[in-house]
Amino acid sequence: MDPTVFLFLLLKSLTQYPQPVADALDEETSLRMQARAQHLEWERLQLEQEVEQLPQKQKPLLQLLSVAVLVVLLLVLWFTGWKNSLRREEGEEANRGANEEEVDNVAANEDDDVGNEDDNEAEIVENNDDVVNEVQEEDDFERDDRVGRVIMERIQWPVQDLQAGCHWTTHLMDNYTVFFGHILANSFYPVLERAIGVGSAFEGWSPREQDVVYRVLIPMEPPRGHSFHLELDSAGQRQVRNFRVRVQLECICSREQQAGDMLCFLHHPKEELRRNQDPSLLDTLCTGSYLDVHKTARWFRQLVKAVWPALPQSHNWHLVLLPSTRSCQFKAMNREASFRIEMLFGVQRGDSAVFVSSQTREAHTASTIWPESYAVAEAEFFKLIARRAPPDSLHLKCLQFFTRLQLGFDFSTYTMKTIVMHLLNVTPISMWRRRDLLQRLEDISESLHLCLQAKHLNHFIVGNQRLPKDIILPPDVRTAETYNLLHHLAQRPDLHTQALYEYQVLQKWLKRILLAED
Repeated sequence: MDPTVFLFLLLKSLTQYPQPVADALDEETSLRMQARAQHLEWERLQLEQEVEQLPQKQKPLLQLLSVAVLVVLLLVLWFTGWKNSLRREEGEEANRGANEEEVDNVAANEDDDVGNEDDNEAEIVENNDDVVNEVQEEDDFERDDRVGRVIMERIQWPVQDLQAGCHWTTHLMDNYTVFFGHILANSFYPVLERAIGVGSAFEGWSPREQDVVYRVLIPMEPPRGHSFHLELDSAGQRQVRNFRVRVQLECICSREQQAGDMLCFLHHPKEELRRNQDPSLLDTLCTGSYLDVHKTARWFRQLVKAVWPALPQSHNWHLVLLPSTRSCQFKAMNREASFRIEMLFGVQRGDSAVFVSSQTREAHTASTIWPESYAVAEAEFFKLIARRAPPDSLHLKCLQFFTRLQLGFDFSTYTMKTIVMHLLNVTPISMWRRRDLLQRLEDISESLHLCLQAKHLNHFIVGNQRLPKDIILPPDVRTAETYNLLHHLAQRPDLHTQALYEYQVLQKWLKRILLAED
């Protein structure tokens, strides 16, 4: 073949070398390569013909030029190959160093991985334990909630609407307070403040299904020209703090103009006072210098009866006064409902939630004795619990259940209430829901048992350092030595034996109810 033709074909093949596509070519690629080969063969024949037709003088020069170009191409190809070889050796050397470094890193990481694997295994085990615990807790929650639901269905709860009764009673007392204020404005009888709801109904529970007592306490302030002084009765029992309310006349001479036509009881002649002024409180509701509970109760009854016809409730309700020596009790009735109301009265100790009250805790109490009452403080405690409790809290249901269960036994309602108040004060209020019902009932029962065995139950208010600070108490009440509500069991072994026996009977009744036994 002519050198010129060879050079041309070599250049053509280098510039138009087909790119590899795969180890196995598809049919379309094979056809294109065959067509390209035939085209190159045709161009070669054309080029040979053209070279043969050149003048003889130009052929040697063209052949020499072709050889020179061929030599240059060979040198370029050799140089390119040498350069690629050199780069390949440098790359292999770099890769060798990188591989050695990677081997070192792998060796170091293997040691770390051993520790990490232990940590990971521990973490996995811990996570698995957490998952198991969560599942277990969910199972326990569902089981406890199911048990609580069954117990709720087994207990026959009284059908009561205490909230409606409290609302009606409060509205009635507010109306009474307005009329009391008008009638007593210029008198020398005690000034009557707005009634405070106390007792079980206003606390949200009641041991009775029928004849629920709605109890209120009416604070009394001294009238003009008088003052009240509370004196602790040291002759009383240690377990009960009794007071006397001493009434003292005050000089109003410097205030006579402001007082209008009032005369000073201390510095005006008795004859003038008798002709021109109503008698003082000492001459109406006192025995000696002390406010008399019985006289005050009779005065209250007369006042309630006299004011009733002026009240709007008198149009649809009928008032029936009930006998009582230390309070004013009555029933308000119509064809649809009946409310029994007890009006207590008392004197507040400072600005605290403690009063000296007409309510008695003993069978025979002197008419001038006013026992210290914690009913307002206890009502405030239940209000505080109600504000913190979730909507589905059953703490009042627990209290109501046990106070109804103990009816017929010698355990007092106040004993059961005190036990529940102590538990409410130390057990988170969130743990009194339906899922906790069985545990809380068991706690109350066990607490009663322990108290009976020890013959000791601390009063909830007096001397209780854990009482919420929101409930204001006189300093001597908060810091006083608490007293034992079960002191009679310590004094009478026969009563203690009887109480333990009755607890066993009570426990059997409790199990029968919880297990739905006949």
